[in-house]
Amino acid sequence: MTLIIVGILLLSYLLIATETLTNVNKAAVAMFAGAVGWVLYICYGTDFVMREHQGDYVGFLNGAVATSTAVKYYIAQNIFLKYVGRAAEIALFLMATMTIVEILHNNGCFDFLSPMVRTRNSKKMLWGVAVVTFIISANLDNLTTTVLMLVVVHGLVAERKPRFIYSSVVVIAANSGGALTVIGDPAGLMLWNMGAVTATNFSMSLLLPCLIACAIPVYLLGRMLPERVSITWKPMPYRGDDTNLNVWQRALMLFVGIGGLWFIPTFHNITKLSPFLGALCVLAVLWVVNEIFNHRLYQVDRMIGRKIPQAMLYSMYQTILYVIGLMLAVGVVQETGAVRWLAERCDDYLHSIWVMGAFAGAFSCVLDNFATSLSFFTLHPVAELSACADAYQADFAVNGYYWKVVAYCSAMAGNVLAVGSMSGVVMLQMERMPMLWFFRNVGWKALVGWMVGLAVMVVGALCF
Repeated sequence: MTLIIVGILLLSYLLIATETLTNVNKAAVAMFAGAVGWVLYICYGTDFVMREHQGDYVGFLNGAVATSTAVKYYIAQNIFLKYVGRAAEIALFLMATMTIVEILHNNGCFDFLSPMVRTRNSKKMLWGVAVVTFIISANLDNLTTTVLMLVVVHGLVAERKPRFIYSSVVVIAANSGGALTVIGDPAGLMLWNMGAVTATNFSMSLLLPCLIACAIPVYLLGRMLPERVSITWKPMPYRGDDTNLNVWQRALMLFVGIGGLWFIPTFHNITKLSPFLGALCVLAVLWVVNEIFNHRLYQVDRMIGRKIPQAMLYSMYQTILYVIGLMLAVGVVQETGAVRWLAERCDDYLHSIWVMGAFAGAFSCVLDNFATSLSFFTLHPVAELSACADAYQADFAVNGYYWKVVAYCSAMAGNVLAVGSMSGVVMLQMERMPMLWFFRNVGWKALVGWMVGLAVMVVGALCF
């Protein structure tokens, strides 16, 4: 049964990696793998529980007779809910942040993005798009940022080939900026929830590598553009039909939304509560401000008929279901003991976090970066630094290099083929861009940036 459950996970990984070929939604695959995996697990629950949780199960029985019903209750209450809670923490955080973006966009708080990057100088606009995307993605999730900026690029650049380059830069900058912070990417958020990293240490360690991984491909792509680019000059949209906010009200809402997200790490450090609760607090405050400012807006139905909110709503639901399904699927494989067996083999034969990071990057080129990072993060529990006997074991302690190397490599490798990240898949679909064109013109440049950034991480680890 362990082999069957592991086989289902591997098959789901194959379907996720080939989503652009099979057109089977990865969220549906992940949900199926998670649901079926736990059903099969509980069918052979007694064998798994007696092998992995014998002591706890005996305590749960408290002298009662062991029956098939009792073991199912034990699995449901003491094992399954633990993984549901972990998945819910990330899903609720994503739901809160994406809803914050929904509210901000519906009130025109992002209308300044187009004028900010609009210029006929092709290279200047390319760097403007990269910088704005990088900064926004570090504060929001990278998928939402990608959708926002792709629509901005569509409104500015009409020609197909230059737009391909600008859209590719959006994906690279979004994934690089998202990898920089614990709230910019689901992988970093998962590490933060696990207690494997702290927000400040994580960002400071990845700042220079992420900047390099973004800057090098942007520079190389800029050389493919002509000196001047033909753009569409459009005035800022009239918002009389969907909002009644003036400029200072929009600025205040943007400050509440984005500033509140910056406060979440501090909220977590003070209260020690899960970060999603801080995100929900920010959402609640922003929601109240929105209700106060828009109390005269009666025709609310007009606010939901716009392109970006519909795209965001679809990506939000898909991302949340994908995260939940995949975490449940990996969790059930972990409970079979297969993950522990694989971790022992890695420690025996690899015994290097850099080699494991390279493997994570190789998988992430074709597999989704969240699936890759989740798989590698579950190989090792977070170790106590005092219990680490050597430098290798210390890399698995809180703020150890293992977590950062895997997070960085899985995120940056997702830029090589575009299909390695949810942002890249969205870009390929929105632009109808051939994957072969992306790799031939963009992927190898992203690979160079990733390698140089990784070399900087190696030097930093050796020196400090």
